[in-house]
Amino acid sequence: MPEQPYEPEGAIAGTGMGGAMDLGASEATTLERAPGGPPGAGPAGKPRSLWSDAWRDLRRNPVFLLSALVILFLVFISLWPSAIASGSPLGCDLAKSQDGPGPGAPFGYDGQGCNVYTRTVYGARTSVTVGVLATLGVAVLGSVLGGLAGYFGGWWDALLSRVTDIFFAIPVVLGGLVLLSVVTSNTVWPVIGFMVLLGWPQISRIARGSVITARQHDYVQAARALGASDSRILLRHIAPNAVAPVIVVATIALGTYISLEATLSYLGVGLKPPSVSWGIDISAASPYIRNAPHALLWPSGALAVTVLAFIMLGDAVRDALDPKLR
Repeated sequence: MPEQPYEPEGAIAGTGMGGAMDLGASEATTLERAPGGPPGAGPAGKPRSLWSDAWRDLRRNPVFLLSALVILFLVFISLWPSAIASGSPLGCDLAKSQDGPGPGAPFGYDGQGCNVYTRTVYGARTSVTVGVLATLGVAVLGSVLGGLAGYFGGWWDALLSRVTDIFFAIPVVLGGLVLLSVVTSNTVWPVIGFMVLLGWPQISRIARGSVITARQHDYVQAARALGASDSRILLRHIAPNAVAPVIVVATIALGTYISLEATLSYLGVGLKPPSVSWGIDISAASPYIRNAPHALLWPSGALAVTVLAFIMLGDAVRDALDPKLR
């Protein structure tokens, strides 16, 4: 009987977090036993992917649901702040300086007579924008550099390791004070660029370690033996099975970047008036903490809830994607 040709796409595939299975390389699946069916069959007799398993676990996790609801609300008010806040965040009346809550101003007024509620709502747009864009930039740059270093090794890996050591030695807040103090732009882009510049080494090391682990699996060796190119191996076999740790770290880091933007704005080197930012409002309200504590309480509380929501989301995603915690 003539031998059947060996198809690369039907070769050994990774499970997504280590190990291998005799499945299509593009599926990268984990299996479960169907009720009344043979082991390894899903509910409909089909293999189920790691991502579908993770999504099933996330939907049952109250921490994920709570944090996701908070984040969705923040995204909503970032896109349409006027839906829940009337007036302009820059409209101030000194006659109402430090006044307490009243009609149209449930959070009261700050030292400049600005509506604290309106500024708190509009401040979410800046924080979410900076956090999301900085995280995307860090994740893309760090994943590409770390993935290439982990896959090819050699002098490129050694060079990247030494460069990351240099960046890790730079204190983040001190670096922001030095670099952003010479920037005159009043937009979010210098702040985002600074975060990407100092944030990519962490993601790079995570991606490097994941790629080094993934490239040693049998399905990668089989693809290489069958003549697959480096780009195909990286994109089709290694990247889908090495991206989970990067997603977890990036999700947790998003809250950190929001906090960092507020810290830099509080110190006067991040965003500057007339921009609306929780860090700016916290800095402006600090001198009046005894006479008008409400002006400090609400933007500080919004910042704390936002950062906590993203950290909780990252923890939930980590638990869902880590097979050791199943």
